[in-house]
Amino acid sequence: MSRPASPKSKAGLVLLKGETSKAPGTVWLVGAGPGDPDLLTIKALRVLGTADVVVHDGLVSSDILDLAPAAAQLISAAKRKSRHTYAQAEINAMLVAFALEGLTVVRLKGGDPFIFGRGGEELEACRAAGVVCHIVPGVTAALAASASAGAPLTHRTTAQAVTFVTGHAARDQEPDLDWAALARANHTVVIYMGLSAAAQIAGRLLGAGRAASTPALIVVDASRSSEQRITTTLGNLAMTASTLTGPALLMVGEAMALAGRDEVDRVPVLDNLIAGVGA
Repeated sequence: MSRPASPKSKAGLVLLKGETSKAPGTVWLVGAGPGDPDLLTIKALRVLGTADVVVHDGLVSSDILDLAPAAAQLISAAKRKSRHTYAQAEINAMLVAFALEGLTVVRLKGGDPFIFGRGGEELEACRAAGVVCHIVPGVTAALAASASAGAPLTHRTTAQAVTFVTGHAARDQEPDLDWAALARANHTVVIYMGLSAAAQIAGRLLGAGRAASTPALIVVDASRSSEQRITTTLGNLAMTASTLTGPALLMVGEAMALAGRDEVDRVPVLDNLIAGVGA
């Protein structure tokens, strides 16, 4: 979809032309889900259709962005490790500035806004400025990855608890986590943004007593056509992760033993069998 580029102000923020409205607009923090547009909620789709401005994460798929109104201004706030289009403070100020112009602002965030999405920081900024801010929850990547792999996050016999953690904290510091609690058996640990920290995370879990044989699953590009699912163990997690790139989830726990093989890997095998039968 072709859209006009947004002019930048001297402060580096993207602003729309026009007079400031007397009535302030609204900010919506909307979870776009893990990438598959079919996983958008009905409310997310409805709110997206009302947007004057869409400030979106880099991982929001183009198929989802195409659902925004043709007249809406699309602004990428893409974040990668150590590479940000805008600093978080600039994004916060941008949302507030647009709303104070009387616009409907949709902050379209991958997954769920409140699961490692900095939605809390953006909500606080809006509240501090007196801007009305609503939240639309989204399907977080762990749910999509678990479902596609057939590996439940909880299970009556093998996973009585599940914990979501992040692979890195603010300023690239190591997360302050209760590793002893995470190392308990029959407990699924899902690590977001953990690919580059896989060796450190695995070492911490092993050091806290989690068995090296504990099943593990890595899912790259959950819910997308490019999705990869790799089964491994906690002991081999670091080595397996080192061969992968892209947005990924690390999932450790006994229930990950239920993960099926990647369909991409199975199709050629089936094709070969069928060809052999027909020969």
